[in-house]
Amino acid sequence: MRYKDYEGPVEELVRRKLCEIEEKEHVRVLHGVESGSRAWGFASPDSDYDVRFVYMRPMEYYLGLQPKKDFIDWELDETLDINGWDLCKVLQHFQKGNAVVYEWAGSPVTYLTTPLWDEVRRAGLRYFSCKSAMYHYYGTANKNYLEHLTQDRVKYKKYFYVLRPLLACRWIEEKGCPPPVPFRELMEETLEHDMRTAVEELMQQKMEMTEGEKGPRKDIVNAYIERKLSYYKQKADSMEDDRNGDWTELNKLFIKCVSAYGSG
Repeated sequence: MRYKDYEGPVEELVRRKLCEIEEKEHVRVLHGVESGSRAWGFASPDSDYDVRFVYMRPMEYYLGLQPKKDFIDWELDETLDINGWDLCKVLQHFQKGNAVVYEWAGSPVTYLTTPLWDEVRRAGLRYFSCKSAMYHYYGTANKNYLEHLTQDRVKYKKYFYVLRPLLACRWIEEKGCPPPVPFRELMEETLEHDMRTAVEELMQQKMEMTEGEKGPRKDIVNAYIERKLSYYKQKADSMEDDRNGDWTELNKLFIKCVSAYGSG
């Protein structure tokens, strides 16, 4: 069933889709969340739903010699964007300190979850790397800024694809842990007071605009962004590598999860 043919709440449709994935792909979904602007708290009226999920297969699948596919791209249309990663891939990315899996773990919009996922999440927190995460957020901010915010007229939603990762960098610098997903929580903790009015106004304008609308560039915000990009590039370069190189806990957890696949 596609979104345009469904009359109920989108959240219920997403849960149906996750059940459909389990049945047709012969997997068990451990966790399903919203990962885009709806999770961040600054969706436009016509924003789509970015659904991400973590799944696992029976143990026999992982023991086979054939090449393993570690993702499922399930649906992509004007409203729903649904794809997921295999548990094995998720655990590998926790070990690398990949900020993406910490974003999924911290999403405030959860469509489906399980006790096994809670164990995975808690184990993953012990592999959080401040340096890896700061490089991720700096890179995201720098790329979006250069590609989208240097023209005279810009899409205001792109400001938040830059501001949010920059505030995440400050959170990591000050607190040494994964930053919260909602933008407002980040803003209230880390944004300088002299920038609050400009960013609040920008957020209000953004939420009233469609995805493709543009407005005049906000020079005060651009100047702030350029200062922070320079600072966090230097900061990330100077940080020591703090990745956890011990695979023991993640290996044990992976075996536990796939062993429990058929137990309910």
